[in-house]
Amino acid sequence: MDSFYQIIRRPLITEKGNILREENKYIFEVDMRANKIEIKKAVEKIYNVKVVKVHTLIQHGKPRRVRYAIGKRPDFKKAIVTLKEGELISAFEA
Repeated sequence: MDSFYQIIRRPLITEKGNILREENKYIFEVDMRANKIEIKKAVEKIYNVKVVKVHTLIQHGKPRRVRYAIGKRPDFKKAIVTLKEGELISAFEA
């Protein structure tokens, strides 16, 4: 990967993410080709925190109708990052 900002696409602010934040876990949309080691390094570099664990999953796109045709939203990779106790990412605290 070229840049840390290409690995971490965006933070996902969801209801489940808010619940996980109490357990010091944060959810990000990441590049499909990124592995756990690259994701860990990118989060540590961008947010200046210590990452303990990274869990990844592929979120499959839902089927959607567009007028008379049936389409599909794109698939994306999601990473659930666990931070060291006492660390937090202030960008999520809005």
